[in-house]
Amino acid sequence: MVSIGIDLGGTNIAAGIVDEAGNILASGSVRTLPQRPYQDVVKDMADISLHTLRKLNLSQSDVRSVGIGIPGVADQGTGEVIFCTNLGWHNVPLRDEMQKYINKPVYIDNDANVAALAESIAGVSAGTQTSVFLTLGTGVGAGIMINGQLWNGCHGVAAEIGHLTLVADGEPCTCGKSGCLERYCSATALGRMGRQALAEHPDSMLQAMSGGQPERVNAKTVLDAAKAGDAAAMAVFRHYVKYLSLAVNTIISFIDPEIVVLGGGVSKAGDFLADAVRAEIPHYLMYKTLPYAGIEIAGLGSDAGIIGAAMLGRKE
Repeated sequence: MVSIGIDLGGTNIAAGIVDEAGNILASGSVRTLPQRPYQDVVKDMADISLHTLRKLNLSQSDVRSVGIGIPGVADQGTGEVIFCTNLGWHNVPLRDEMQKYINKPVYIDNDANVAALAESIAGVSAGTQTSVFLTLGTGVGAGIMINGQLWNGCHGVAAEIGHLTLVADGEPCTCGKSGCLERYCSATALGRMGRQALAEHPDSMLQAMSGGQPERVNAKTVLDAAKAGDAAAMAVFRHYVKYLSLAVNTIISFIDPEIVVLGGGVSKAGDFLADAVRAEIPHYLMYKTLPYAGIEIAGLGSDAGIIGAAMLGRKE
């Protein structure tokens, strides 16, 4: 038997057929076009899934379940999407709508949760019982694995680490608060810090890399300039790593996982990022002589969303 995994994003819908070991056997994608009614988006999710299934000469009878990772919050009991900001969805009956096309059990969870699940089954945290996955992208999300199971909390909104207050009265956040962790640890934050550095150091490498256009400075620009040894970019990077290390230390102090996995766009910096965080973490540890979580870069990349979604129904 195989499972269908769907990674629903604001830009693209990616679907894959996944075996019981977490291997993607076939995949496909289409544009999300989120301005449409949700019914049209769900039909495209089903259509690309069934089209991908046919690539393997399989039918619905070969499918165990359908899993969907969403950039939002779902009610695990009803199968409704409570809210999904990037899509403009509120109280959308996603499970019922999907089952009009694929009459199989449908499981829905947050995209950071499914990535955490994927890494724990087929990625860098495989073999561990307790791990935390951080996605460092437009915002900051997290997924928590405890005793080999996803921890969603009592109300389904655990691991919203991006909106913990990191700096009192700090940068305004899109959530309406200020000083949220994602305003300092996301790719968006790194780009903002880079643009500030460019304004203060117009002779830096950031100037050449952006073609003199500040709006083109993003997280990758800062990371590439820092890797090349640019002083202004390195100062930004060290500042960013300090905030990220404070976030990781909070996780270590509160959960004490075996491993903290860094994913999302910023994690493409690889060991340049991981080594910097590993070097910074000891400054903040409470128990400095005891073992603590390893810091690793996610191994599955963009496949994590499909694999993790497919694995949501693996024990049912």
